Amino acid sequence: MPMMNLLVAFNGSEGSVAALRYAAALAKRLGAHVTAILAHSTHEVIDKRSRWIPKEARALLEAANTSILREIEEKFEVERTAMGLANALQLKEVSGRVDTVLSEAARHYDILIVGRHSKTDDEHVTLHPDRIALMSGRPVVVVPAGYEGGGTLSHSALAWDGGRAAARALSDSLRLLEEDGRVSVLTVGLRTSWPVEDLMTHLSRHGVEAIHEEWPPSHPVAATLIAWCRRNRPSLLVLGAYEHSKFREDLLGGVTSEVLAHIDIPVLLSH
Repeated sequence: MPMMNLLVAFNGSEGSVAALRYAAALAKRLGAHVTAILAHSTHEVIDKRSRWIPKEARALLEAANTSILREIEEKFEVERTAMGLANALQLKEVSGRVDTVLSEAARHYDILIVGRHSKTDDEHVTLHPDRIALMSGRPVVVVPAGYEGGGTLSHSALAWDGGRAAARALSDSLRLLEEDGRVSVLTVGLRTSWPVEDLMTHLSRHGVEAIHEEWPPSHPVAATLIAWCRRNRPSLLVLGAYEHSKFREDLLGGVTSEVLAHIDIPVLLSH
């Protein structure tokens, strides 16, 4: 089945602007439908329902929350108009824990497209793509701020170690890889003992032209993937997120976090 139902998270950040443009271009290329969602928390440091808080103070808190959301909606309207989608793209507004809202929403779509996490985002609309990929059970495409490659699928890269997360990422991205038609399978260091030739046969039977490139364990995985993508400029990197525990990656740093922090092309994450 082709990907026909795309969800894009929009929070007004430069990353979300790039994600919105990418989603619209991808939907046009695939003949798919795209829905935009603004997920936000209540952004309250105190409970404004408390009886001791003056009515005026409660009104100020409410106004501050509303002002942030209206600014985001105005930015969305500018983008929607510029893309010529004034009547074809609506923005859903949903309150709650942002990562949880997006994870639950994503389960009703083929794929979720988001901007890369930025420390400068307002806390009440900030999102964490890696956490969403873990919680949602759906593939998440992370688009870096300033990305202007559109939705063109010319050549993809697949990070492969033969593990469960890599296999899930392959399955979740296969329809896009078929559309692309050309994939570089990248293996760095240790991988499972199962012959990689079976993976190449699998891709070939899906109409995908694949080549395999590999590096020894002496090469750092994230740095090798990032450097290869900068040299070869694929349109997408497919990556299994957190093959080991996310706690360990957060504590020590890991491939997923480093790739997302430094790569300049869209990354499809899946867990």
